Amino acid sequence: MPRPLIVAATRAEAAHVPAGLEVLITGIGKTAAATALARHLAVRTDLADLVVVNLGSAGGLHDGLDAEHGLYEIGAVVNHDINADAIRALGYDPRERLVVGPGETVLATGDVFVTDPVVRARLAEQAQLVDMEGYAVAYVARELGVPVRLVKHVSDNADEGAWEWATLVDRSARILGDWAATHLA
Repeated sequence: MPRPLIVAATRAEAAHVPAGLEVLITGIGKTAAATALARHLAVRTDLADLVVVNLGSAGGLHDGLDAEHGLYEIGAVVNHDINADAIRALGYDPRERLVVGPGETVLATGDVFVTDPVVRARLAEQAQLVDMEGYAVAYVARELGVPVRLVKHVSDNADEGAWEWATLVDRSARILGDWAATHLA
C-alpha cells in the first residue's frame, strides 16, 4: 500500500491529521500549491511508493452541502479560472478538467476566494464544491506520475459567510483528521 503524503494549504486545515502521517503545507492558491508540491516531490526517490492526499476545506456551491454532511472525495477537478475555450481555439489542450477518482463530486479550483453569489451560481453549473488548491495538487501529482486523492470538507457556502472561514476551518480540520485516521493511519 502506498504511503500517504498529506497536502494541505494551511496548518489550520491539517491541524488534526494524526501523528505519524507526513504533512506538506503549501500555502494558499494554485501557484503556492503547485510550487510547494513540485519542489517537495522533485527531491524524493520514493514516488512509486507514494500517494498524494489533498485534504482541505471547500465552499459548497449548492444549497444543502453543509458542514454537517459535507465530507467528499473528489471524482474530478476543474481549473475554473482559465479561459479553456480560447486556449482550445488556439489549438492547445488546456487540460482544465482532471479525473482524480471514481466519485461524482466535482471540485472547481481557482485563485478566487468565492464570496460573490454571481460567481457561486456560475461555478455551480459545473461543480459542487470550490477551493483554491485542488487542481494544482492533482496536476502536479499527475505530471510526476504519483497517484492523488482529493478529500474536501464543506466549511462554508461560498457566499458572504465564507468571510467566517477562519472560525469555521477547525470543524473541517477535525472531520478531515478523523477521515485520515480511519482511511490512512
